[in-house]
Amino acid sequence: MADTVIEVDAGPRRVARQVLVRAPAAEIFALVANPHRHPELDGSGTVRPGPVSGPEILSAGARFTVGMKQYGAPYKITSTVTAFEADQLIEWQHPMGHRWRWELAEIEPGVTQVTETFDYTTSRNPRLLEILGQPGKNATGITKTLQALQARFAGGPS
Repeated sequence: MADTVIEVDAGPRRVARQVLVRAPAAEIFALVANPHRHPELDGSGTVRPGPVSGPEILSAGARFTVGMKQYGAPYKITSTVTAFEADQLIEWQHPMGHRWRWELAEIEPGVTQVTETFDYTTSRNPRLLEILGQPGKNATGITKTLQALQARFAGGPS
């Protein structure tokens, strides 16, 4: 099994990376769909540990709030789930319109292809995100997130 994160061409104004993880899709989904566990999933260093408001497991239309920190400034973000298919797909939208999408495909028992996408086609100000370098920063954060996810399950399904 390849241990590398690969770049996926998801189209303009989308940053996507993909990796194979030695775990069932349901187990990975349980981590991604629980906003209270996002700090342990985050590879960007922007999600702060601490109180999270929202359900333990997200569903279509659910809202959740997490603490964030960028450019040295702490703040909170409330996102809304915009796509949901149990154990396969979850996407949430940031208040500024961009979206974070996770797609899971169990390609064989206990091995899941995981794709994470930062989609700013729906952003209120995509050009500002580009000026701030967010696509590149998010590509790095996604890569680190997927590497950590892969390492977390390196021993195989638990």
